[in-house]
Amino acid sequence: MRALLNGPEGLYLAAAPDPRPRADQALVTVAAVSLNFGEIAYRSATSGTRVSGWDAAGIVTQAAADGSGPPVGARVVTFGWGGAWAELRAVDTGNLAVVPDDVDLGIASALPVAGVTALQALRRLGSVLGRRVLITGASGGVGRFAVQLAALAGAHVIASVSSAQRAAGLRELGAAEIVSGPAELTAPVYGVLDNVGGAQLAEAFYRLEPDGVAQAIGRAAREVTVIDFEVAGTNSARGRLENFNVATPFGPDLALLLQLVRDGRLTAQIGWRGSWEQAEHAADMLLSRQITGKAVLDLGS
Repeated sequence: MRALLNGPEGLYLAAAPDPRPRADQALVTVAAVSLNFGEIAYRSATSGTRVSGWDAAGIVTQAAADGSGPPVGARVVTFGWGGAWAELRAVDTGNLAVVPDDVDLGIASALPVAGVTALQALRRLGSVLGRRVLITGASGGVGRFAVQLAALAGAHVIASVSSAQRAAGLRELGAAEIVSGPAELTAPVYGVLDNVGGAQLAEAFYRLEPDGVAQAIGRAAREVTVIDFEVAGTNSARGRLENFNVATPFGPDLALLLQLVRDGRLTAQIGWRGSWEQAEHAADMLLSRQITGKAVLDLGS
């Protein structure tokens, strides 16, 4: 099979061994993959035949031998900590979901890491009905899902972005306010979903309500976070800062997100889509923040 491999000069297409699924894995012919900031920013520049990639959607070519999962021919979206950037993927049946016929596979491929991360992090805040929730890095893949899901949950959503250009479309997704950083907040917030880290995470923590919760999700700023608890003050010091880690299996959460997409209540914000032959170009644009939302690569015929 062909796959996207990572070498000193970036992503390139080359031959790689076909995966050999375990009994609890399905073999999927991949139609589309989506890129995530984390897997691009922290990739190692080593050549070889190890296939990277987290998110992929396609068609089941070989059903799991143990009888779990969907049959041959099913359209599925899949997750795993590797193996997505290839024509074939072996995936645990617990980490896939069947894609409705009226949902495009490229759109489905944008859901796993970004969508499930946003969903699970929002759950960690508890009930947000009527509460103020700040989402930093709101223009990115996780951020745009988080804005929509928090608004659906009844939150007063405050989207933080680096520029007016990257704020485009966020109000339509459910943002009640848009700021250029936590320092612009006019009142404390109950919850924070932080995708940036560094100084922004510290500023957001200082602005928590008593007993508020901040979820540290990502490190887009690639900065160390330093929190001065004396600056935080009496109220914010009673808030909680939690290091968020996504939990598997993804299957049930993917099924929920797909149903929301099908019902028109959630949109996969795809800022760039093209052939996987343009993978390095897409990766460069993602890292330089020229893409809002997700980047999707189509494998073609």
